[in-house]
Amino acid sequence: MSTSPAPSALLLRRLAALFYDFWVCVALWLLLSLLFTLAFNLSGHGVRENIAPFSAWQWGLWACCWLTTGAYAVLSWRRGGQTLGMRAWKIAVVDPAGRPATTKALWRRFAWGGLSLLAFGAGFWWALLDRQRLGWHDRASATRLVRLPPR
Repeated sequence: MSTSPAPSALLLRRLAALFYDFWVCVALWLLLSLLFTLAFNLSGHGVRENIAPFSAWQWGLWACCWLTTGAYAVLSWRRGGQTLGMRAWKIAVVDPAGRPATTKALWRRFAWGGLSLLAFGAGFWWALLDRQRLGWHDRASATRLVRLPPR
């Protein structure tokens, strides 16, 4: 699958970048939670009332958090192949030829990455066994993470 001369990013580097990006996503989720709470309280539910667990409001919040996380990842990848965490760890997403991946492939990568996390990270750990160091999301989206040369 890989014809790009750049070496694949190792799992530890991938996880470190994911850890950095987690904090960016937490900030986005907190902002969304604030907006949802304000909207919930302004919609007639009373001041200082919490959104009930498993309510339509909570499911809406989770859906918005997931979509916002996807938008952050896909827009970052489209604008240079890197999220903030990936910049710090000098890795980038590319297609098999080493070119920028398509938006469709990047959304597929995000969706499969989410499924992999829900499966206790099995798709990420798979990269330890794979000859080309590819995870489930790499294979499903025909993309890969490569190490960038130092500047």
